[in-house]
Formats: sequence, structure tokens, C-alpha cells
Amino acid sequence: MSVLRMTVVLMLSACASAAPRQTTAVPENLRVPEGQRLLLRAAAQGAQIYSCKEKVGAPATFEWVLKEPAAELFDGSGAKIGRHYAGPTWESVDGSRITGQVMERSAVQGAIPWLLLRASSNEGAGALTGVNYIQRVDTVGGVAPSSGCDATHAGAEARVSYSANYDFYGAR
Repeated sequence: MSVLRMTVVLMLSACASAAPRQTTAVPENLRVPEGQRLLLRAAAQGAQIYSCKEKVGAPATFEWVLKEPAAELFDGSGAKIGRHYAGPTWESVDGSRITGQVMERSAVQGAIPWLLLRASSNEGAGALTGVNYIQRVDTVGGVAPSSGCDATHAGAEARVSYSANYDFYGAR
């Protein structure tokens, strides 16, 4: 393998690392309330899973609807620290788990929106204990397909790769 080719491979590997990226400015509507501090930042790498369904209120019209996320969570060094799945739920390798409810959204060109979520349930003792709010920021990809959902594909699923940073806030 040539030196140039090896350099490109190494650069691409470094770019694919799951370490959290630096967040750009967070929109005002996604800011956490006063008194909350950052407890944990996790980088997510995975997929947004969509299902082809008939559009509510528009018979014979179909659309891709989010079914669930499926992502692995990583710390700043690239070590796996948990997973993110339906609920939406975030689960740490230490067994602590939280479920969130979307409070606010901010659209992003070509990617799934940034979110502010409030923790609706907390379980276990560990890294996610005491989390009150979750921000999804720095999203890349994950947007529902723009085609391929019609009556002949009803019930079909599409997995769309995405990455994001999840910031977990609490009062402790």
C-alpha cells in the first residue's frame, strides 16, 4: 500500500472515530434551564429506523415514519459507554437508564433536528443518575428517505445512518 493511500485510510479512520465533537452554538430554544450542569457527553453512532406507513388522514398516501433509533454511545476517548434505543431511551453500561420526552426542536439542513428533551424516567444508579435534560446536537444524517414508500412498500423499514452528540444535564 502506498504511503498516500495509507495516510488517507488513517485519516478516514480518525474521522470515523466516535469521540464527541465540539458543539456549535446551541439555539436559545434548546438551552437547559438555569441550575443544570453538564454531567456527561456521549457521541452516538447508529441509525434512525423508519417504517413505511399510510399517512394519517390521507388514505392511499404513504410516508416514512420514525420507528426508533438504534445507536451505540461513546465517550471522548472512543470507549463504548452505552446505547440509545426506542423510548427514546439512553442506557449506560453501568445499568443506569433514562427515558426522555421531546420539549423543543431546531431544524438542521440535511440532518435530523437538534432536540431538547426532559427526562421522564430514571432507573438505576450510575452515570445517568440525576439527569434531568438531554440535548441532541451536532447531528449528521438520519433523515428519512425521500422516496421508496408507497402502497407496495407498506411496512417496509429503512435504516438511515446518523451521528450526534448527546449532552446530559442535571442539578447535581
